Amino acid sequence: MDETRFDRILVTAALPYANGPIHIGHLAGAYLPADLYCRYQRLKGRDVLFICGSDELGVAILMRALEEGTTPQAIVDRYHPMIRDSFARFGMSFDYYGRTTSPVHFETSQDFFRWLDEKGVFKLKTEKQLYDPEAGIFLADRFVRGTCPICGYEDAYGDQCERCGSSLSPTDLINPRSVLSNATPELRETTHWYLPLGDFQPKLEAWIATHPEWKPNVLGQVRSWLQQGLRDRAVTRDIPWGVPVPEDVARRHGVPAEGKVLYVWFDAPIGYISATREWAQQQGDPEAWRRYWQDERTRLIHFIGKDNIVFHCLMFPAMLMAHGEFVLPDNVPANEFLNLEGHKLSTSRGWAVWLHEYLEEFPPDLLRYALATMLPETRDADFSWKEFQQRVNAELADILGNFVHRTLTFAQRFAEGRVPPLRNARPVDEEVLRELATFPERIGSAYEQFRFREAVQETMNLARLGNKYFNDTEPWHTRKTDPQACANTIHVSLQICASLSILMEPVLPFAAARLREMLRLEGVRPSTPDGEGALGWDDAARPLLPEGHEIGRPEILFTKIEDEVIERQIARLEARAQQAAAKTDGPPYAPLKPEIVYDDFDRLDLRVGRVEKAERVPKSKKLLRLEVDLGFEKRQILAGVAEQMAPEDLEGRRVVVVANLKPRKMMGLESQGMLLMAEDREGRLVPVTAESEPGAVVR
Repeated sequence: MDETRFDRILVTAALPYANGPIHIGHLAGAYLPADLYCRYQRLKGRDVLFICGSDELGVAILMRALEEGTTPQAIVDRYHPMIRDSFARFGMSFDYYGRTTSPVHFETSQDFFRWLDEKGVFKLKTEKQLYDPEAGIFLADRFVRGTCPICGYEDAYGDQCERCGSSLSPTDLINPRSVLSNATPELRETTHWYLPLGDFQPKLEAWIATHPEWKPNVLGQVRSWLQQGLRDRAVTRDIPWGVPVPEDVARRHGVPAEGKVLYVWFDAPIGYISATREWAQQQGDPEAWRRYWQDERTRLIHFIGKDNIVFHCLMFPAMLMAHGEFVLPDNVPANEFLNLEGHKLSTSRGWAVWLHEYLEEFPPDLLRYALATMLPETRDADFSWKEFQQRVNAELADILGNFVHRTLTFAQRFAEGRVPPLRNARPVDEEVLRELATFPERIGSAYEQFRFREAVQETMNLARLGNKYFNDTEPWHTRKTDPQACANTIHVSLQICASLSILMEPVLPFAAARLREMLRLEGVRPSTPDGEGALGWDDAARPLLPEGHEIGRPEILFTKIEDEVIERQIARLEARAQQAAAKTDGPPYAPLKPEIVYDDFDRLDLRVGRVEKAERVPKSKKLLRLEVDLGFEKRQILAGVAEQMAPEDLEGRRVVVVANLKPRKMMGLESQGMLLMAEDREGRLVPVTAESEPGAVVR
């Protein structure tokens, strides 16, 4: 961080959706990296404010409430405390954890909306949408079901067909029906506020250009959206759950306010601001939030998963620009996705490791460390229980824990439990102390640049250095042949332990505190919001324990995990997945279509094609326009996958194309074929690929 530019750091972590518990994918995506960073910065003595909270509004929560026959408030009241308490037990060092159903959030969101409306930022549009005449409300996409116009599946949702994977609009469905009442929806006019993102594109492009240091995955996704051109985006919608549109604003425009709420994409990031306001009130200084949001000497950093990149790098910044009184993000270090045992995490299929369940059986530090070593920083990563066991046993227990225990045990037995004097230091002693002095900067540099895996590896390298030094100097021999050399080994090793007790704090806060207790090392600055201390990160570069300092009783920091414990976790995961499959409505896989004969299949001309270019279709949220090389000719093909994959996900791929499909016009463009896609049970699409040359026949 450029310390000359900033006086303080405001860190946010994506607001978790309060319709289920936290799992390890959430932790690896946004929360653990944010906590590592904040703990490190506090140890550096910097002014850090770490804000998060539960996202409790939106259609998914309303739908869950309807499915369970309860209220949306009951759903969020169930999951908010579960999420908050699991985070606390895991060691998340939030300064404040709020919720978006709070009165302060409603007030903050409405004030923000009102401010933009008074400045004339929004556009009002009147359009026709599906309306349930029996329930008396307009229907969100997921509240409409009907027959898919593509494959004929009779229970497709209004936004996607779960059988063929096609992206849809509610008005595309044949025989649509309301999920709420089973009534046939009617088209009725409704008026909504839109944020004209295109008006902000030049400013956004100029601002993004000032941040070439951002992660390539972040810049790639942002530039893809900018290349296609930003379009107007609805800020309000008609559902009975959310922050109500202010009545005075609606009245000024002659629009009925009843049933209109702010879109969750608009109000959720404002939750960072409202939570900061609540923190300030808690501190007894209600205006303190302004220092962190409205002072240009603040560095704002958003920790998110890759599915939130566009919202935090384009939409929320556009909102802040439109308002004019807020700082913009200085970095958005988004992570990719974490898989589990080689498969994508899926809560509906039971394929997840839940944080609250993990904490019932294991200490939090073990998961913090294992996840930190496999964070999906640049590409998707994979968590496996056996790798978790290997990290704990081979690294935490055999390297870090072993070094600490043998050092403290040796000091108790052969130095009367005190730090012996360093006299007539050998070259090896001096060399190790010189190398010790480099570790705070080495580890800190990785944290500053959001390379958390590297930071954790460097931290463990200090323990490796200690183990090697201890082995090389052989104090079990020198205690008889050269007592001063033995004393020097104990002295230097204890100093390494003391430095480790600070440098391992971001990733292993609970073990670090225990180690400091064993060393009786006091006065260390906490990495949590509360408390003070004279010793900080940079002090770990020098010896911290004075000659004659008395240490405490050694304890084992980490115990190894037995094979049977891990086997139980794997069996539990697989059993839960089987139970989830058995409980699903209907079969776990899409049903087979009617039997055909070979001649039916032979009528299809399937060819390998190379996607040379992919781009979003203007004014369509679902279509990508592809230029596909079939070897013998090039074609334009439209694919309804824009909501599931970015253009760069397809460019350069060799895909399988239905080459003799009758051309079809969509959005004024002709599609000259169709890409084959594989759809999993979660409705996610993956293009069918082939390694053969363009034009090759697929049989």
